[in-house]
Amino acid sequence: MLEPVRERLNLKAKDAYHKGMIHVDIISDTVCPWCYIGKRRFEQAVAMRSHYEFQVGWRPFQLNPEIPPSGLPRREYLNAKFGGAERADKMYEAISKAGEEIGLDFNFRNIPHQPNTFDSHRLVRWSESAGVQDAVVEKLFLSYFMNEVDVGNQKFLVSVANECGMDGDLVLDLFRQDADRDLVMAEEGVARRMGINGVPCFVVDHKYAISGAQDPSVLTHVFDLAMQDKKKLTAGVTHEPTIAD
Repeated sequence: MLEPVRERLNLKAKDAYHKGMIHVDIISDTVCPWCYIGKRRFEQAVAMRSHYEFQVGWRPFQLNPEIPPSGLPRREYLNAKFGGAERADKMYEAISKAGEEIGLDFNFRNIPHQPNTFDSHRLVRWSESAGVQDAVVEKLFLSYFMNEVDVGNQKFLVSVANECGMDGDLVLDLFRQDADRDLVMAEEGVARRMGINGVPCFVVDHKYAISGAQDPSVLTHVFDLAMQDKKKLTAGVTHEPTIAD
């Protein structure tokens, strides 16, 4: 659940780093229900440590990269992955219950399409530069799980960009140019080389990884560890921090 991380992710805003700020990379997929639950629990944890300053970046991970670019009918996907909709319903019971506890009413049964999420990850990457990454991620989760929208559709992604304050014409042009494909693939490759094979995963200050949609108390514990490390550095302690510290 909690382990040192040896390889750093490529944060866009490294120049903004300072000793009092906690950096969190959230590695997720835009069609992962546990990632949406993890987002809510992370928000709760941040609220519990409101005296800390955070810099958050959402990073790509495709749970089903083999899905065709146009996606698949949801029933076909469920048959292949779970052996049918009824078995999928049983798998989703725990997720639905966890979602209800934090105000998320998942609509698994009515999702018509299973998208390839690569283009949505490109939009998330571009939204970081525009300063609206959290809003875009939230809109993608909400649209897919509650409103049955295909989040792999570029036309829809452009509408999300416009709604969240981005330049939709620029986003459309980036899609037409097939921009940043290699960069997104490389960023996901970093996560896999770190040993991450499931999401969400929260990487705190490039040192600690928390796998899964953990309780807010787990996250706040790691936030406190990160702040203790910063205080030791400020005091002149130079040894590599460990969990035991």
